[in-house]
This record gives sequence, structure tokens and C-alpha cells, in this order.
Amino acid sequence: MKEIILLKEGEIALKGLNRGTFEDILVKNVRHRIGSLGKFEFKRAQSTIYVRPLDEEIDLDEVCQRVGKVFGISAYARAAVVSKDFALIRDKAIKYLAEDLSAAATFKVEAKRSDKHFPMKSPEITRELGGALLEAFPHLKVDVHNPDVTVLVEIREVAAYVYANKFPGAGGIPVGSSGKAMLLVSGGIDSPVAGYMMAKRGLQLHAVHFVSPPYTSDRARQKVETLCEEMAHYCGDITFHCVPFTEIQEALKEHCPEELFTILMRRLMMKIAQRLCAQQDIHALITGESVGQVASQTLGAIACTDAVCEMPVFRPVIGMDKNEIIEIARRIGTFETSILPYEDCCTVFTPRHPRTRPKLEFVEQAEAGFDFEPLIQKAVENTELKVIKLN
Repeated sequence: MKEIILLKEGEIALKGLNRGTFEDILVKNVRHRIGSLGKFEFKRAQSTIYVRPLDEEIDLDEVCQRVGKVFGISAYARAAVVSKDFALIRDKAIKYLAEDLSAAATFKVEAKRSDKHFPMKSPEITRELGGALLEAFPHLKVDVHNPDVTVLVEIREVAAYVYANKFPGAGGIPVGSSGKAMLLVSGGIDSPVAGYMMAKRGLQLHAVHFVSPPYTSDRARQKVETLCEEMAHYCGDITFHCVPFTEIQEALKEHCPEELFTILMRRLMMKIAQRLCAQQDIHALITGESVGQVASQTLGAIACTDAVCEMPVFRPVIGMDKNEIIEIARRIGTFETSILPYEDCCTVFTPRHPRTRPKLEFVEQAEAGFDFEPLIQKAVENTELKVIKLN
């Protein structure tokens, strides 16, 4: 039986003259995501990408699992390919959809006739096929509002396609179509969600993580790498930057006011992240900050942090509460890893009474009390790089 995967474009269809560029990137991303499963042929027409397996042994269920996580696809379906003859379409639908329809109580039929030379119009296809399915599966009833199964028939230029139900895709636009951004990832719940949300808007992710041995362990670093691996199912390959931060934190503890420690630490992280961005032609930062969640995420603290930033800082979860963030983390598969109890450097030397309404002039004055530049440059030079690829 000839089968094919139909990928339905969503937002890409609205891109006008740039649409072809977005489609090229989407096809490239899909190829990369399913390439290890076998060889495929790709064709594009009428807001649909047709993915035809060239090997009968390819696991199409696994293909569907993977394409369902590729940004840029609004819906996908596994379909039977049949010649454009109604009798063949009818027989194929009865055979191909037997398992779905046998398990259902209600159904409806939808038809789309892109090939206007096909002798039957869409309402006629719907009526005739619906009658044939009722005869073949007499336990079924028609429900046009909330059916258990929706049978879909598409009459295209080359062939007809028959399938049951479309499954929602990841949505958004293809990763890599909006440039590159650096995600500051600590190992908590929020930053992987922030990275996911910005990758959905087409950003290719790099990730930067700060380690402070012996205050943080190798397991804490491995936890963050595992988070990046889990994010990669949606976000694609991620370049991971691991920054040694111990000397900077010890200098902060020794030379700066304790109540400003967290804000000063965030400012220095931003400075280092921007230097890494300059090396990789990256033009934005991403953080998982949510207003009011911790002392470093008050409006005053965020303003003091932003004062050292010379590029946009995206904070996609800024207005979300914790439950909303957790819901997304569970859905994308990062939550269980995020809650593993390994310390990250943000919890090292945590002040007893952090300043929640800092004044920028006092923060800058405290930072100027010690020359951090040599330590910043040393941290940048000793940053380790690792590309985390899709499994």
C-alpha cells in the first residue's frame, strides 16, 4: 500500500514573496529530523509538503512522532495514495480506514477538490463516500459537529489522498528563519520553556550555562546538557557554551555588597553572554525571567541587568505564572529533568536579604569597585563548546 505523510503549512502560507524561503528552511529541518529513519522524497504544493518514503521498511509512526515536533507545521497526517477514480477512492477508504472506523461510533467526511477536472464536486464526494462507509460499517452514525473520526479526501493534481483525522503540529515558523539567539539556561524549569517559545518563532538556539566548581557538581552540568537534548526535539541542534564562573563569584563575594550580589552576578553573566554572541554572530539573548518570581526579577533588578545589554533580551515567560510555565515544561518533556535536585551557580552565595529595589547608580558603583574585566575575559577564553544534536 502506498502511503505518504502530509505536512500542512500554517503561518508560512501568509509569508507572501518570502514564502519560498520559509518552505526551503522547513523542508531542510524536516529532512534533518527524519533523515536517520530512511530516504524520503519531498514535494510542495498548495500549502502542503508531501513526504513520500522511498523504503517500505520505514517506520511511519516514528516519522509522524518526529514531524509533529518540527516548528512550521500546523498539522500532519498519514495518508493513503490512490488514483483519481471515485470507485478506487471508495474502496481504498473502506480498507485503509477500517481500524479507525471500526473503533468509532460517529464519523463525518470532508472532501477538498483542488483538481477541478475531477468529475465529482466536493459535496458529491462527501455524500457518496459517506454512504459507502455507512454501508461498510453499519454501526456508525454521522455527526458533523463532533465526530469520533473525520475522514478526509483530497483530490490533487497528481493523485488523491485518503486519511482519517489530522493531528496538530508544533505550529510557529521554521527554526533558523529568524536568526540566532543565546539562551541563558540555569537548569530550572523556566529557561527551557523560554528557549522553546523563541525557537517556535524561528530562532536558532545557542545555550550558555555557567558552572562554579566545586560549588556546583558535574551532575548539575549534565542536567543542563540533558535539558538541551530534550529541547532539541523541538528546537533542533543546540550549540552549548559552558562558562567557568567560580573566580567571578568568589570575587563578587569578597569585594561587593552582599545585598547586590545576585544583580551584579546577572550583569556579569550578560556581559559574558554578549561576548560569546559576538563570536558566533548572534544578535539576541533569551532568559526565563518572570516578573516577581525571585528577587532578581523585580522591575528594578531587571532594569539594572538590562543596563549592560547592547542587544535585545527576549523574556517570553515574563508575564506567565509558575503553573503556566510548568504546563508547557511538562508538554515538551523538560519538567522532570528540571526538578532534579542539583545546585546551579545562581544559588551559590545567595544573599540573605537581596535588594529588590536597587538603584542603578549604586549597582554600577559597586561593580566599579573591583576590576572584573580580566576575569570576564578569562571566562570567555575558557568557555567550552559542544554541539548537542538530535538523537
